[in-house]
Amino acid sequence: MRPPAVYQLTTKKENFGPVTRITLGKKDLNKANRTVLLVGETGAGKSTIINSLVNYAMGVRFDNEIWFQVIEGEKTKQTESQTSDVIVYEIFGFEDRILPFSLTIIDTPGFGDTRGLENDIIVSQRLFDLFRSDDGINEIHAVGLVVKATDNRVNDRLSYVFNSVMSLFGKNLEKSIVALITHSDGRTPKNVLQALAATKIKCAKNEKNQPIYFLFDNSQTDDRSEDIEFLKIATDISTKGMRAFTAFLEEKSAQKLMTTTDVLKERISLTACIQNLQERIQLTEQKREELKQTHDALVKQVEDMNKSYTVTVEVDDVYKERESLRSKKLFRFGLFEKAMVCTVCEENCHYPGCTLSPSPQHCDVIRRGRCTVCTGKCPPSAHVKENWRYVIKTKKVKKIVEIKKENKAEKFDPELKFKYIKRLAEQIQKLNEEKFQLVHESYQHVIQLEEIALKVESVSTLVHLDFLIEKMKETGDKAKVQKLEKMRSEMDEGTKLALQYLWGFSQITSHLT
Repeated sequence: MRPPAVYQLTTKKENFGPVTRITLGKKDLNKANRTVLLVGETGAGKSTIINSLVNYAMGVRFDNEIWFQVIEGEKTKQTESQTSDVIVYEIFGFEDRILPFSLTIIDTPGFGDTRGLENDIIVSQRLFDLFRSDDGINEIHAVGLVVKATDNRVNDRLSYVFNSVMSLFGKNLEKSIVALITHSDGRTPKNVLQALAATKIKCAKNEKNQPIYFLFDNSQTDDRSEDIEFLKIATDISTKGMRAFTAFLEEKSAQKLMTTTDVLKERISLTACIQNLQERIQLTEQKREELKQTHDALVKQVEDMNKSYTVTVEVDDVYKERESLRSKKLFRFGLFEKAMVCTVCEENCHYPGCTLSPSPQHCDVIRRGRCTVCTGKCPPSAHVKENWRYVIKTKKVKKIVEIKKENKAEKFDPELKFKYIKRLAEQIQKLNEEKFQLVHESYQHVIQLEEIALKVESVSTLVHLDFLIEKMKETGDKAKVQKLEKMRSEMDEGTKLALQYLWGFSQITSHLT
């Protein structure tokens, strides 16, 4: 026997924003629908799961010797997944053959691949765009965490993938999350279950308090000229897993994505606040250095100041300028990376990740007609969304400090030399006050996540925690410092491994660049 004949199904493809919708068949509003979100690392087998769902819904059996695809081979799919596209597959027209419902399957790019945290943040943003869009998805029945049966031990990368996935959802989705285990030999996946337990995955549980899982093999299109009996058994494994999974779907009620949307919004806002805070602290520290240089220069020239109305000092002048973003194409159909910046405060309010929103007023950091990030909390009209951002730079300049007396006959007052310094000190104080305000705002985002997120102690939060604790100490708010330190101390082993993977990956990529 040869491999089964493989047929590529004709589908309709539409793009809305950076999300692609691929539709097979015509929707019948009188028929029930079930929506599944698939997440996992690159190469885990999400494409095979989708094709298997289609074939199961169509009633394809092993002895038919045919196989239908809505996604081309796994190798092709992995190449395409190097974009950050989220793809929605709609499978209509096969209701009541095997399943009493049609299927909507959301396929996400793999987490934890070679593109790092920045890409995973963009994937989260794309899901946020899908869930809040008028023609997007507002409820789901199940989240399938796709894991290979060969992932037989807990490691830092797998922990990072699990952690990243869990950080996306609201608490109401916990009982909708199940494991879809690929490349299975049909035996109880003890090692995978141990990995899920060790990383404290919050998911649907059975009567034994074990994670609910379904087993699948990935050999449906293999050559059948050899090992025919083995391939039949492998097909039986997948059929049994598909039957159990679709029965689970039939029983599940839809879960609204409102809380998950709020989680994604808070994570986006937290990241934007932290990034702005880091830039503002850099500006404050460099301004402080400019102040010190000016002070030291004036002290050294005190004698000259007694003789002249002006003194020339050389300092590192701090300034901002616009820097073009690299023309990094984020999606197959041509969206490029942009930044949302405030031209009044001269600050970066949302970067990276600000791509889908067509104009500043639609950006995620704009709430109730004001920016939640920039110093002045300016309206959208003060912002632009372009392919550049502000960067802080310094340059050596000679400044003329003018010492004014009330009249030429007046005896020189030594205190006059400090007026210039005093003005700079007032500017530094203002920057510090603004910095502390942003620290408290970042803290509020963390607290809000604690209330609604399925996993608040995620890498995307904890990656900022040490920095936030350090800056909160500067504000003198001991209660908030203790709260953040408690959150850090409760970090589980899986999250520690995930952070270890992230830091290790960051060091490698920084070395390569």
